[in-house]
Amino acid sequence: MQIFPRELNSLPLALAVVAGGLGGGVFLLFWVYFTPPNLQVGYTPKQPVDYSHRLHAGELGMDCRYCHSQVERSHEAMVPPTQTCMGCHAVVHAESEKLAPVRESWETDESLAWVRVHQLPDHAFFNHSAHVRAGVGCASCHGRVDQMEVVGVVAPLAMQWCLECHRNPEPHIRPKSEVTNMKWEADEAWVAQRAEIAAALNPPEHCSGCHR
Repeated sequence: MQIFPRELNSLPLALAVVAGGLGGGVFLLFWVYFTPPNLQVGYTPKQPVDYSHRLHAGELGMDCRYCHSQVERSHEAMVPPTQTCMGCHAVVHAESEKLAPVRESWETDESLAWVRVHQLPDHAFFNHSAHVRAGVGCASCHGRVDQMEVVGVVAPLAMQWCLECHRNPEPHIRPKSEVTNMKWEADEAWVAQRAEIAAALNPPEHCSGCHR
């Protein structure tokens, strides 16, 4: 007497198909959604001080290098120390409640706990000074910071995104004097010569260019 129906013979195959489908679905979920464009772009952390880039870099026209003073010499742009803030705010809005954490940092000699916005993995190396010297504008990676009340991530910072620029840097190259100018736009004279300038850069596309 047959205990199990003949239809159960196909059960292992059906289970394998379902398991494979679920596995593929999970893989696609991670492949599509758990990637830098979805995990990083839009990240806008709360900072210990309500610092407005729209005001400082936009309305007041402060150059990026006033605060990020090492960007031309170091692989890091550098978060400004409290001394930089107090260079102005010892006089300007010196009693503002919003600046209380800055004054406390100045008095206690303890750094403000700024939250890093653009975070690269430890296995990736990025040199700010090399890109600035090449003429890559700040806005190419960081967006129009002069229009941001709070700075957030506008580019995925993924390997493919970096390689696209290294393979075709021409759209991102500008005169070195205009690297920090958020409002700069290429004119006909620059467009006519930037292809030759970009070709001479020869940015690395091999692994050791960014993984050291």
